[in-house]
Amino acid sequence: MGQPLKIPSNSILRRFKFYFDLLKKTSDSYLFTTDMQNGTVLLSPNLVADFSLPGETLPDFDKVWMPRIHPEDRSEYEKSMKALIVEKSLHEHDLEYRVKDNKGDYCWIRCRGRISNDASGRPSLFAGTMVRLGQRTKVDSITGLFNKYQFEQAVKSALGRYHETGTGGALMVFGLDNFKIVNETYNRSFGDQVLKMLARRIENILPPMLTLYKLDGDEFGLVYPGGTEEQLSEIFSSVQKCMMRPQEIDGKMFFCTISAGTVFYPQAGKDYLVLHKHAEAALDLAKQSGKNKNCLFSKAQYNRWVRSISMRDDLRDSVEQGCRGFSLFFQPQVSARGQKLIGAEALLRWMNPKGRMVAPMEFIPILEDTKMIIPVGKWVFEEAVKICKEWQKKVPKFCVSVNVSYEQIKDGTFKEFVGQCAAKYDIAPQSVVLELTESSIVADWSFVNRQFDDFRQQGFRIAMDDFGTGYSSLVYLKNLSCDIVKIDREFVKNILNNDFDRHIVEYTVELCHSVGMRTCIEGVEEVEEYDLLTNICKADSIQGYLFGHPESVPVFEKQFLEQG
Repeated sequence: MGQPLKIPSNSILRRFKFYFDLLKKTSDSYLFTTDMQNGTVLLSPNLVADFSLPGETLPDFDKVWMPRIHPEDRSEYEKSMKALIVEKSLHEHDLEYRVKDNKGDYCWIRCRGRISNDASGRPSLFAGTMVRLGQRTKVDSITGLFNKYQFEQAVKSALGRYHETGTGGALMVFGLDNFKIVNETYNRSFGDQVLKMLARRIENILPPMLTLYKLDGDEFGLVYPGGTEEQLSEIFSSVQKCMMRPQEIDGKMFFCTISAGTVFYPQAGKDYLVLHKHAEAALDLAKQSGKNKNCLFSKAQYNRWVRSISMRDDLRDSVEQGCRGFSLFFQPQVSARGQKLIGAEALLRWMNPKGRMVAPMEFIPILEDTKMIIPVGKWVFEEAVKICKEWQKKVPKFCVSVNVSYEQIKDGTFKEFVGQCAAKYDIAPQSVVLELTESSIVADWSFVNRQFDDFRQQGFRIAMDDFGTGYSSLVYLKNLSCDIVKIDREFVKNILNNDFDRHIVEYTVELCHSVGMRTCIEGVEEVEEYDLLTNICKADSIQGYLFGHPESVPVFEKQFLEQG
């Protein structure tokens, strides 16, 4: 930057430097004093250090300061300075704006200064202070992003521009999937690191003119004036791709997909509260319908969301009434070679108070989010064990597979409960398989494996369900100790005309066999698929419509247990 600039001999600043030097030693604020005749400015050392300025004496402060001001705030800064210096319509400068500090992060400051005139009435000195505003007022302290209050202001500004110009736009609210699991698996401090890292990743993906905001919890938001459905879809697709693999911080692995809710204004509303509510509803629906997707708001979608809120109350009533309205359906599993019935998977069904059967993908996410899955899961397990014991009278080696959520695995009472259940109904634990969905497993392998080992010691078997639907299947296969791997329908549906899918299944089965695991292929619907999976891929067992749909207890008994 060269040698420090000396104060010109004719500058009024020479008369005030003694007092300026005294003040800068006794104040934590940033100080500045400007000679209005020649533009020379004195700056306190802390201002120079914190914003990487070239020196404490500068000939043209705005030349180095303006590039550091956030692009969205420059026009207000220029307007204020023009009114102060050029138009002379103001004598006091008081403005809040964002400036990039020496770490490359934008921070909010409040700049206050006054102009004094000389004896002839001409502006002679401009002096004042700058103070960093508290992080909580403008910026999220964890991620460094602008917070929900700034998001609200941005939305209101966008709506204001719509009323002036007639140009609409969009709001998008992102929510991390399963972030709660990351927090609970490690701790909130680690969760904060995850939020900070992912915030930077998302921010780097967005077009330069867009700003990412940190909202409550694990949510982020953006406003896109003039944004189209295609542009918003492209943004989500880019963000989605950057989350498709496990991440690592300090040697700890985690995996979070992301969902989003998108609303367009003025179609979805002309008021901030309405738009935000509709965006949150769309995000909630994206999570309810399987996560890792973007849901575009529509009136029909909103009505569906309202129904889901009502469904939570109905589900809670059902649980409080001893799981009234819940039932189990069973889908048969057969040996691959002999097509012999070896067991069934227990599948949860629910009939609401109006007598309508509700799709599992609608009510199970609600059970998991509200932790009602813990009491319901115990009910499922006991019912499945009781029915399995009864069916073993006709098929002695009959086994039942029961889906178990991550919430149940974490529940300290569940392990004891399953053991007590097996003893109560006098059933061999080897007859029960606990299935944990791959997508619900976090990367704290030691914790999950400890739980698995405890179940194993009791004699229960462990299956990884939906293998292949996640983004890191081989990582899970390497780190999780399972007895059975269930390969998802996704790899089966094109297996007859896609060599890649066939090889994937074939090599996965071979790999599992090499480490002592058995395989079950899900979603088998055609004889040709079955032949290939049995003869070429060497699968151990099969589950799919070819051998039977999920059926109620009476129908299952009639179709599969009373044939002989």
